Amino acid sequence: MDKRLLELLVCPVTKGPLEYDREQQELISRSARLAYPIRDGMPVMLEAQARVLSQEDIERPR
Repeated sequence: MDKRLLELLVCPVTKGPLEYDREQQELISRSARLAYPIRDGMPVMLEAQARVLSQEDIERPR
């Protein structure tokens, strides 16, 4: 994930920052408790496509 792109992207729900999870290929919004998938190198920033994070996911360090 390009660092410049990550700096520009925000969560579409909260407008807050995102964290890149390289292992899962997701962008994490801790404030919205959502993980947006990255498919073929492109982030899918749709709430309907996001995975809801569990408490364990939230507490896991990145």
